[in-house]
Amino acid sequence: MATGATLLTDLPFRRPHPLTLLRPSNIPSFHPLHVSLRNNHLRPNFRCSIAEGSTALSPSKASGQSSMVDCVVVGGGISGLCIAQALQTKHPNVAPNIIVTEAKDRVGGNITTVERDGYLWEEGPNSFQPSDPILTMVVDSGLKDDLVLGDPDAPRFVLWNGKLRPVPAKPNDLPFFDLMSLGGKIRAGFGALGIRPPPPGREESVEEFVRRNLGDEVFERLIEPFCSGVYAGDPSKLSMKAAFGKVWKLEQNGGSIIGGTFKAIQERNKATKPPRDPRLPKPKGQTVGSFRKGLAMLPNAISTCLGSKVKLSWKLSSISKVDDGGYSLTYETPEGLVSILSRSVIMTVPSYIAGTLLRPISGKAADALSKFYYPPVASVTISYPKGAIRKECLSDGELKGFGQLHPRSQGVTTLGTIYSSSLFPNRAPDGRVLLLNYIGGATNTEILSKTESELVEVVDQDLRKILINPNAEDPLSLSVRVWPQAIPQFLIGHLDLLDTAKAGLREAGMEGLFLGGNYVCGVALGRCVEGAYETAAEVAGFLSKKVYK
Repeated sequence: MATGATLLTDLPFRRPHPLTLLRPSNIPSFHPLHVSLRNNHLRPNFRCSIAEGSTALSPSKASGQSSMVDCVVVGGGISGLCIAQALQTKHPNVAPNIIVTEAKDRVGGNITTVERDGYLWEEGPNSFQPSDPILTMVVDSGLKDDLVLGDPDAPRFVLWNGKLRPVPAKPNDLPFFDLMSLGGKIRAGFGALGIRPPPPGREESVEEFVRRNLGDEVFERLIEPFCSGVYAGDPSKLSMKAAFGKVWKLEQNGGSIIGGTFKAIQERNKATKPPRDPRLPKPKGQTVGSFRKGLAMLPNAISTCLGSKVKLSWKLSSISKVDDGGYSLTYETPEGLVSILSRSVIMTVPSYIAGTLLRPISGKAADALSKFYYPPVASVTISYPKGAIRKECLSDGELKGFGQLHPRSQGVTTLGTIYSSSLFPNRAPDGRVLLLNYIGGATNTEILSKTESELVEVVDQDLRKILINPNAEDPLSLSVRVWPQAIPQFLIGHLDLLDTAKAGLREAGMEGLFLGGNYVCGVALGRCVEGAYETAAEVAGFLSKKVYK
């Protein structure tokens, strides 16, 4: 998959207390995929906040010369589009002339929205946490009125011992939730306070960090299924520092998770905070967001704002440094070979693609980029009649909640299930329930050998153990999408590999060539947007200091 995605990744499993502090911020909802532009209604007219006076580039054929632009963004996924939008809205005087190139014939990268027969579903990321950076992108892209938010009070569930058990949403829930034993809660509390073994002095896996700090129950019943939902990953191999850096820093800075939390609050209260943008919506509680016609509205809206700066079906074939310090990029396009001269370049394509393109420039960078691992994941979208839901799973006769996660120890293959028709409005016809399921990941790569019908059968069998009546009619299968290379795994050594790649580019004299995307900033859709603003600021800083002849 391309940039910006995570499985149940923005399935909002909330973070009320030390037991749920291990949630990375802005986790988008399940996988990385591409955007479907099959439906014209996904491309409405938008009001965009783009600086006036921006000019579009008219590149020339490779045999001629093109005027030098300020920045070329390689990759039209959510990361690339948001970087371009951030450059235009936040740094218009530094980078007025930019171009976004996408090898495919549509934008969106990981995001796939499909509408058919009264259903609307996602085959990539399912939602996002509405942080201020992503809300700023939404407003600047003209989508404020199309934003939809989930019910912040809707429960989230984890399967344990054959029962769906709610995850605590706030501190008041802690004494009463039955996902953990009293002993497990006490162990977590003491560990969070710092009464636990000291750090080992080396990079820890997520499993090692959580078991050491919060105990076995927190890991097995909360964090392990959460890692499956966010990364489709193996927590014994994921790096705590790389995958959940904010929580890792709490212990580093405060001596314990609680100590670090108090210290972070004190520092935040002392810091001067700029006033919040009054244009931004004010979400209530811990929730997730999407749009009236699905996530595809965001990349489509940004593309509309950028206009002719976005070039589709442009496949980058080579990149090289030119004498004046800029870069020459050669593309295969529908009009033939095209060359672009640019002062800076941002590579937002997946790391394995970036590595191939950059190998002629730096073998060291290419070798590092080729080592990031992307396991396969499948999204399976199915529908049942409302009567198929088990009575014990209903509230006031309705299936309510965000969804459910399944620890690998609980005898089910499916990683998790999102209650799509409960999460956002107008996702399924009356009388039907729409469920988005994820299967595969780092611990189940065998999905690549399964047929679509076999995957549907596995998901259906799992759901009949948990959510669906065993004698219910067969589900309506709407979509099975297998992503052979889905979410980049932030394994132990991930940050070192990334530093090696960047060092390789510096050593090759590639100043002004930047790496971006979900393997750099984080797999959640929200983190991709936050990372886009960070990358845009870095590029703007470079351009403002660099003098070209």
